[in-house]
Amino acid sequence: MKPLQAAGTRLLAIVIATLAGVSVGGTAGAQTGIYTCIDAQGRRITSDRPIPDCLDRPQRELNRSGTTKRIIPPSLTAEEREAQAARAREAQAARQRARDAIRRDQALLARYPDPNVHESDRQDALAQTDVVIAAAERRLVELRRERKELDAEMEFYAGDPSRAPAKLLRDIESNKEGIAEQNRAIAGQEEERRRINARFDDEAAHLRTLWPDDVLQKASAGTTSER
Repeated sequence: MKPLQAAGTRLLAIVIATLAGVSVGGTAGAQTGIYTCIDAQGRRITSDRPIPDCLDRPQRELNRSGTTKRIIPPSLTAEEREAQAARAREAQAARQRARDAIRRDQALLARYPDPNVHESDRQDALAQTDVVIAAAERRLVELRRERKELDAEMEFYAGDPSRAPAKLLRDIESNKEGIAEQNRAIAGQEEERRRINARFDDEAAHLRTLWPDDVLQKASAGTTSER
């Protein structure tokens, strides 16, 4: 056989062996993937690697038998990848919020196993505001009594208030500020009572969806018997 013809025969053997997945020496080699798709022009394309013309559409990777090994989804643009990532982040955040809500509900149930415990806690919170209001009202009684005494002193200077002693004027102003301060304290505590009641009302409404029916029935029966 001529050298050129021998070289051609050898090259053909290499190509055949490579396509068959067998080394020239007869040893089985690694399988080469087969990819196929239909491009935008409707042409079916087959290749031994992912097909660039089909990056925007699904591609099939085939086994050597011709059956489908897997479907490769279309590649995404940068904007599409960001949108996909944003959806994934939002889904993860939603799952986290759901887990947090479950933990909060479990903690709420552990703290308030029934309506009576919840109402008792409400009354304890309100009682703290009652203490502050009561103290402010007692102080107001004292300040108003002092103001009557100061006003009585000012009667001596009714004709010409500018002749009143500076100390008396300072005491009157201080008394006025003290009364205003106690009134603000009372108003603040009354607003705190509204916040407390609103919070406990919201909690009670939510807890009624969490408490078992037998717990609610027991609490309702207890309330009826007290009446």
